[in-house]
Formats: sequence, C-alpha cells, structure tokens
Amino acid sequence: MFVSINKVSLRRLFSYMLMVSFLGLMACGSPLPRTEEVTKSPWKGFQQAKSAYEKVILNQTTVEELRQLGFDPYSTPNVKILSYLDILQKFMPTNSIKLEHLPLSVRNCLAKKEACIAYEAHPGVIKRKRVGSVFNDLLGFKRKTIETGWRFDALIVLDNGVAVYKIWSGVPFMDSEKSRKNPLGPLQGSGGSLAREALGL
Repeated sequence: MFVSINKVSLRRLFSYMLMVSFLGLMACGSPLPRTEEVTKSPWKGFQQAKSAYEKVILNQTTVEELRQLGFDPYSTPNVKILSYLDILQKFMPTNSIKLEHLPLSVRNCLAKKEACIAYEAHPGVIKRKRVGSVFNDLLGFKRKTIETGWRFDALIVLDNGVAVYKIWSGVPFMDSEKSRKNPLGPLQGSGGSLAREALGL
C-alpha cells in the first residue's frame, strides 16, 4: 500500500532541503564552529597552577603570601571568597555529614565564624571544535566534537588570614571526543514532525 504525498507538503520539504543544502555548500569553504572557554588566571597551564598551590604551607602561608602566589580575589580574576557559611555548605552538603567528620583545622576555623573564610579558584582552558564532514554536520546526520584543554580547582581555608587547610582536584590533560548520529538528519528533529507532515500523516 502506497502512501500518497501531499503536493504542498512535498514542495515545502523540497524547499527546506534545498535551502539547507545551499547553506551547507556555502559553508564548505569555512571551518566548522569552534568555541573556547577560558577562566582567566595568572597561570598558563595545569602545572603552573599546581606549582603555585604546592607552595601554600599550612599554618604558615598568609593572605599576603597567597596574593604573591596568585591566590588573591582582589588582584587575580575569578578567585572567589567564601564565607564560613559557604564553607559549611562545601564540607557538609547533606545531613549525613556531621561536623565531627570534618578536618580538625576546618572545625576550629568554622568555630570563629567571620574570622574563617576560604579562597576558591578554578583556572583552566577548554577548547571545543567540530570536525568531520561539513555537509553531514550542518544537516545533522553526524556531528563529532573534539574537546581539549585543562582545569585546576583549588580550595584554601583561612583562619584569621592564615592558610589552615587546602585541597585540589583537576584535569591535567583533557582530550575527549563526542559523536552524535541522526540517520534521518534534519527530518529527525522535533520528533520527525517534518517527515510526518511531508507524508501527510
């Protein structure tokens, strides 16, 4: 049994495909979209950020020394100041974590309330670029994205201006690939509504 195709819907589908194909051909001479997410900081890479972090000595490094290392919200971009309430939320995100579970230095600091703050930094660079066939990418048949870069996360707790606790995490080398395939290309968008309309369903 053949499905009769509505002529108006077919013409609309043909026009849509022609327009998308034209845009795809126009874009063949230019690269696929690229994005770059940069959290500004004085460090050019993961190792530089980690080296600065390792120079922070607990119960000795002061706010002024942190400033010289690059951990200063007043002179370094994107370094956040956390209040003692923010620190509580960081260390105790759920009710299952009790105060006695926290490191002793953090507990002593929190007991002083306003005298207890923390510096939080997230320097890094993440680059994303789409690779592969321009035609397949723009029509949505297949999209492949390469993600590269690095990220360093540091938290330094200060008790009366002296570092008493620190912790770090991060990704020294980021290199991942994400692929997405749509066998029907532009017809697969919106749940295939365009295809159903073209077939008069």
